[in-house]
Amino acid sequence: MNSKDYFKISQTLVDVAMGRVTADMVIRNGQWVCVQSGEIIPNIDIAIKDGRIAFVGEDASHTIDSKTQVVEAGGRYVCPGLLDGHMHIESGMIIITEFVRAIIPHGTTGIFVDPHEIANVFGLKGVRLMVDEAAVQPIHVWVQMPSCVPSAPGLETPGASIEAEDVAQAMKWEGIIGLGEMMNFPGVYFNDEKMHAEMAETRQAGKVIGGHYAFPDLGLPFHGYVAGGPEDDHEGTRLEDAVARVRQGMKPMLRFGSAWHDVDAQIKAVTDMGIDARHFILCTDDSHCETLVNEGHVNRAVKRAISKGLPPMKAIQMATINTAEHFGVSRQVGMIAPGRFADILIMDDLSAVAVDMVIAKGKLIAQKKRVIIEKPVFSYPDWAVHSIHIGRNFTAEDFTLKPPQENLKQVWANIIGVIENQAPTKHLRMEMPVVNDEIHPDISNDIAKIAVIERHKGTGNLQLGLVHGFGFDKKCAIASTVAHDCHQLIVVGTDEAQMALAVNELVNMEGGQVVILDGKKIGKVELPIAGLMSDENAEIVAEKAKSVLNGFRACGCPLNNPNMQLSLLALVVIPELRLSDKGLVDVTKFNFIPVLER
Repeated sequence: MNSKDYFKISQTLVDVAMGRVTADMVIRNGQWVCVQSGEIIPNIDIAIKDGRIAFVGEDASHTIDSKTQVVEAGGRYVCPGLLDGHMHIESGMIIITEFVRAIIPHGTTGIFVDPHEIANVFGLKGVRLMVDEAAVQPIHVWVQMPSCVPSAPGLETPGASIEAEDVAQAMKWEGIIGLGEMMNFPGVYFNDEKMHAEMAETRQAGKVIGGHYAFPDLGLPFHGYVAGGPEDDHEGTRLEDAVARVRQGMKPMLRFGSAWHDVDAQIKAVTDMGIDARHFILCTDDSHCETLVNEGHVNRAVKRAISKGLPPMKAIQMATINTAEHFGVSRQVGMIAPGRFADILIMDDLSAVAVDMVIAKGKLIAQKKRVIIEKPVFSYPDWAVHSIHIGRNFTAEDFTLKPPQENLKQVWANIIGVIENQAPTKHLRMEMPVVNDEIHPDISNDIAKIAVIERHKGTGNLQLGLVHGFGFDKKCAIASTVAHDCHQLIVVGTDEAQMALAVNELVNMEGGQVVILDGKKIGKVELPIAGLMSDENAEIVAEKAKSVLNGFRACGCPLNNPNMQLSLLALVVIPELRLSDKGLVDVTKFNFIPVLER
């Protein structure tokens, strides 16, 4: 906003506050959740003009005339709209427009989005697409410029790349708030030129550098990473992670999404150790659309923190003012105060985050869990909906895993171990029998096969591995084109023929997720946009995505939201073990290791 525009806005707000001009809307008799002072103040009126707050006080009757919309709070809480400090739209499997409509009823009025999923498929033009769609939304959608595309150069075949010059260009776009999570943490502490150039461009633009230190070592590598410039981090899973980050000047982002439940351990830094809560932020990172529709969004994280002993005011601060101040937008959002956008929730129960009405940019947009405004129109170009380039059909033989030499009876296997509700995996080593010169899945020991297939350039290249922890007890396979961050085609299964069926079906669908059980398709969701998202209504996509989750369960999987676990098994920047289209990667050392050894 230029000075001339703000000059006009500020004068109008003054006129309303003084009673010289009437308000567009007045909220009457609310309990003001004043996050800036940490108080709850009763009997407060709020006057709104041109989408912004002009007056907060005991009586706004001087701002009301016959044209003013009066909203009676009736003694209920009036709270700032919730902000999600770090998240990926693509993880919801729906486009921004549908994602926004899914989260509005839960009280989210601002999101900070890192579109590095679509960037890994389409590069800078994919980011531009997201920025353009973000600009037409009824709530605030700020976009972080993806930093690590590809996430691990040399360890995977990228669909696209982002360079420092792209970052410099994007920093000039309206709507870009900073640099997305700096996942290449070794690149930072080993002084990789590209990583530091991207951070330098962000600093030059006066914007925030997002962090991602997914490594348990809090020694010199961690200190080198912090010295490099990242300013927040959502990858902590332990109490000591939160403590180390906040003491080093970072903002710990405690995430509670569909599958990553990292609030519980880290919130103890505040509840047990007494560290200042104003330096912590709540986020969701990855939320499945089924979670958004049926359970909630940032409100879930707030409720979780409260359930772990955090006072409601502190929890709400972590999803409002703390987030706004961190990104430098507290003059616009994050609190109920004059000059800020009128992003206000009316709630019956603060501890339950029971949202009854949602006001964003001065307009009533949701009431009683229903969106009451029309959705904006946004169209995706043809190139965005044809991105699955495999090059061939697959058969069961393609998923044959051979021992390192003939005539062996047993081999040692390096196996990916899934950890429920966490992004990291375990590096497991197990002995496996060789049967007819092959290694087969072993249902009795919970070992399935996993394959990653290159899907951007049509090479048809396939890499095989083994995974433990899904709990499959039937002949089945599940395939997906959602495979962070490279978004190759990934398939896991207990039977080679089922795996081939799943892959071929997914290619015919132009992307998405599919479940095959005993030769039959029992669950699917089509995701034609970049192989990541659908433009269908969120409730429809949620139902389809639920069929995939039900498919996991039908295959015997007991995990909470296992498709989020599956989607990260090709992300070769989170320890300990991952599979890329080039091979099995030991992420603690960033090198390839064999799947099978003598």
